Amino acid sequence: MSEKLKIVLVDDQNLCRSGLSELLASCYGFAVLGATGDLDGLRVLLHEQPDLLIMDLRMKPLDGLAMLEQIRREGCSIPAVILTMSDSEVDLTNAIRAGVRGYLLKDMAPEDVVDAIRRVAAGELVVAPTMTIKMIDMLRGDQRGQEPKSSLKLLTEREREILQLLSRGESNKAIAQTLAISYDTVKQHVRHILNKLNLSSRVKAAVLFTTEQNTPKNGDAPPR
Repeated sequence: MSEKLKIVLVDDQNLCRSGLSELLASCYGFAVLGATGDLDGLRVLLHEQPDLLIMDLRMKPLDGLAMLEQIRREGCSIPAVILTMSDSEVDLTNAIRAGVRGYLLKDMAPEDVVDAIRRVAAGELVVAPTMTIKMIDMLRGDQRGQEPKSSLKLLTEREREILQLLSRGESNKAIAQTLAISYDTVKQHVRHILNKLNLSSRVKAAVLFTTEQNTPKNGDAPPR
């Protein structure tokens, strides 16, 4: 990174805030603008124009997703990463639907958390490695010992290109500009992608792409 990534931390536990702040401050390329545990404090820190929010999920009185929804209504579009103890599939799904760019677990190794944050900053959608299989199973309705009902192998090369851009949060208009094709053509490709993968939304398609890319194949080491 040519400039430091400006980060705001949101967690209602002082120990977690200070620990994560010290971790990121010690790493090259990060600048922690501040940390808070409530919505009012977040509103103040947003005036510092951060590049990324890192938020806990379970907070009182307003949880992380409710807080994110509130600032989105107020016009804030800054990318957000959830850092939580919850490995619930429901929480993960709700977070992805809320538009977060990462879902990380607090029991991850510090270096893996830092790496994941860098990847989010580079435009990836990042899910904690231990959550990827859960997400794939949930999205694809897999049963143990059976072949997956949906597979990226079903997609054409162009459809995979579009799905990769979609997984980075690109709009149909932006994808059309990147690939030098029409907006309507992108819409048609997205529709074909969802039909082939038997998925109901582009968010699920993006998550499926990300999780399959990050899931180690037989004999491979887990992604770092």
